[in-house]
Amino acid sequence: MPATATTPPKKRPPSFKLTPEQIELFGEELDALRERVIEDLGQRDSDYIHKVMKAQRDLEVAGRGLLFLSFIPPAWIAGTTALAVAKILDNMEIGHNIMHDQYDWTHDPALDGHEFEWDNASTGDDWRDVHNYQHHTYTNVVGLDRDMGYGLLRVTERQPWAPYYLGNAVYAFLLAVLFEYGVAVYNMELDQIRLGRVSFEDKREEFDRTWRKISKQAIKDYLLFPALGGPMAPLIFAGNMTANVVRNVWAFSVIFCGHFPSGIEEFNRDEIIDETRAEWYYRQVIGSGNLTGPNLLHVMTGNLSYHIEHHLFPDIPANRYAEMSVEVKEACARFGIPYNEGSMPRQFGSVVKKLVRLALP
Repeated sequence: MPATATTPPKKRPPSFKLTPEQIELFGEELDALRERVIEDLGQRDSDYIHKVMKAQRDLEVAGRGLLFLSFIPPAWIAGTTALAVAKILDNMEIGHNIMHDQYDWTHDPALDGHEFEWDNASTGDDWRDVHNYQHHTYTNVVGLDRDMGYGLLRVTERQPWAPYYLGNAVYAFLLAVLFEYGVAVYNMELDQIRLGRVSFEDKREEFDRTWRKISKQAIKDYLLFPALGGPMAPLIFAGNMTANVVRNVWAFSVIFCGHFPSGIEEFNRDEIIDETRAEWYYRQVIGSGNLTGPNLLHVMTGNLSYHIEHHLFPDIPANRYAEMSVEVKEACARFGIPYNEGSMPRQFGSVVKKLVRLALP
């Protein structure tokens, strides 16, 4: 609708350097890429995820089995490592991607994105609500995307500073170590409860659901398996805890490298009013960052190393992102759109610098 005397012109984010016509052309290219990949989905994609799922199961069985031999130090190290890798694969390449409905087209019950439950303190239903809908719809929109600091951190200058944020780096460290629990509770909006904007009663259902899942995970890792180990119980407990911490720190690092490295853009609510699909595409590109590295890195990140492509095509099987990134990057180059990518040390280093800098006014 054209602007009138009573209808102000649409406010575009200042980082949108292209004309509306150019953005629409860019969007048409990405739509065409998406359709080509969807038409090509088939057996190799199904085989890939089942292969990863088998590897994850084998690693978990091996890890838990080796931890029963924890009186042999190399067995404890090998078992803890295998279990940590199994948990990372379960969360990153399997759970996260299946719950994005990336494999619903297979009609395989084991790959049903609406029913899948993962080895994590957060429930699948809460993740699908907060992450799949809120985060992917309102990516990097301050006040709408709860991934913007997880209600705990200051990650952009668009967030007003308060003395509380002097602890930004400390909060980030604690969030990394306890990341699965941070994700589990952020749908409960504890920050909003603290500010008096939401009451505890408003979130009681979410609290009860989350507490049940956290309890189930704790019983499995910290009571059941240690008890089965008899005299090895303390070492098995330590191995399970170490594996969980490794998984948490890895997931935190990957996700923060994709969301908050130097050079990504953030947005205000009024900048996405009447947003077109092409503008949404554009916002995803300039609001995300990729990681470069070997194939093992991509598998261990659940292909979130291609975070730009994931935000453009969240329901496309993640094993396709590498090939799609070639066309996305080429299109960005032609249109003059920044394509943020770098090694993990470089991207994570820039995240750390940002968190420290934003602790101050």
